[in-house]
Amino acid sequence: IEKGDIVSYGACGLPFYLSGEFDDISELIKTPVGVTRDVNFFKAVKGVEVKVNHEAVDIDRKNKRLKIKDLATGQEEEIPYDKLVIATGSNPVKPPIPGIDLQGIHTLKDIHDGTTIKQAIAESKKKKVVIVGAGMIGMECIEPFVEAGFEVNIVEKLPFVLPTFLDEEMSLLIMKHLASKGVRLFCGEGVKEFVGNKDGRVAKVITEGSEIEADLVILAIGFRPNLELAKKAGLEIGNFGIKVDPFLRTSDPDIYAGGDCVEAHNLVTGEKFYAPIGSTANKHGRVIADNLVGRNSMFRGVTGTGIVKIMGLNVARTGITEAYARQKGYDVITCINPGPDRPHFIKENKPIIIKLIVDSYSGRILGMQALGEGDVFARINTAAALISQGCTIDDVMNVDMAYSPPFSPAMDNLIVAANIIQNKRDGLARSYSPIALKKKLDAGEDFVILDVRTPAEVEAMRLPYENVVYIPLGKVRERADELPRDKEIVCMCKISLRGYEAVRILLSKGFEMDRLAFLDGGVLAWPYEKIVT
Repeated sequence: IEKGDIVSYGACGLPFYLSGEFDDISELIKTPVGVTRDVNFFKAVKGVEVKVNHEAVDIDRKNKRLKIKDLATGQEEEIPYDKLVIATGSNPVKPPIPGIDLQGIHTLKDIHDGTTIKQAIAESKKKKVVIVGAGMIGMECIEPFVEAGFEVNIVEKLPFVLPTFLDEEMSLLIMKHLASKGVRLFCGEGVKEFVGNKDGRVAKVITEGSEIEADLVILAIGFRPNLELAKKAGLEIGNFGIKVDPFLRTSDPDIYAGGDCVEAHNLVTGEKFYAPIGSTANKHGRVIADNLVGRNSMFRGVTGTGIVKIMGLNVARTGITEAYARQKGYDVITCINPGPDRPHFIKENKPIIIKLIVDSYSGRILGMQALGEGDVFARINTAAALISQGCTIDDVMNVDMAYSPPFSPAMDNLIVAANIIQNKRDGLARSYSPIALKKKLDAGEDFVILDVRTPAEVEAMRLPYENVVYIPLGKVRERADELPRDKEIVCMCKISLRGYEAVRILLSKGFEMDRLAFLDGGVLAWPYEKIVT
């Protein structure tokens, strides 16, 4: 029973239709060999009768009957069932903001939204768009508009982009990248009003701090589960969706539920949360189908894994962020590890930055974030597998990862990140994250930043602070006495491998551990001011 007129489509491909990755939107409802998944397909191939433009309006659980309504004629009928599956999905969030129903304001949820927005892009005269919400869908919508010559404005109520997906220091790197591409960011500003012109079309977006001209607005604030049918049937509803057990049964054992309408089980924290994504919905379908025919399948939960492409940057996360981990009471060790995704001598190597979050007590991996032009996909999936099995950083070293120079360094970036955390855990060195070091700088603390890069590197890029001292790593041992022993020294380089080595050299020269640290991620992961020549 399908309320709409399309049976099955790949909604996650909609931003790529807008960008011109493919021209025919019907590709989203076809199989890989070009067969359209319509009513006839499901009848002939799957043996399933599909009723489109029919809405399920009521469930009589006692008599096991489903009332449906033909939306074309208004006629209602009842269908008996032995088992029932609810897959009502989600709806885009549309808050009660004045002017939200003006023409030119769109959400991106289904095929019809895609065709409407594509046409609006072509017909736009001012070429000015405001994307409200800097989550994954909002970020995926940037590139189609940039490529179409639009002035792109991002409005996000929280202080940085992807605010529930990444930690701030990783998000700031994306924000710098977007700014370099001409994207205007209005973070920390909620929308107060949409103002229309005399024709009833959006002309301006009023935020808490700005007025932005626009003839197109994309609402990408998020989604809420569609729970009306389940609530009406008296099924148990959790804080984030329909409650289901590991077999995806609802509180009624003869009714299953899956996809965006159910709450998810977080394998890291054990909590329930909302994690709508097409990959999980497909897995739910498999598990429910197995159980309908007596195969007794279970779905353990998810680690919140996701990946998005943002103007040439690959951005991914699995597990929980450092901020959320601390909020939940975890004592964590983190690291930021930049590096090439393949050896430097492979021409196709590209940079990536990994942030790893680990429980300091058990060593269990709680989360990982990765971004860069290089391959973050393989690393995030490996981390997701490790996290889902409750693995520790010590387990990472024992994973027999494939190696050949065209694909990865001999010590994969994920293994190196685990090694850095091991070094911190075992007391070999202390570090500061970029955010922590920036706070020290802003507070005017009296300490030294020791930059151990080569003169050529320093000439090309340096930090704009008066407390920076330059001594190449190869000279640190012989020039150690030039450094103060009564001040804290924070060592750094391009990625802070040499920064760590400088700490070890200074320790061997009698400097005290509590006055030595290195900068996590070095200048490559520094999201603040830099002087580039």
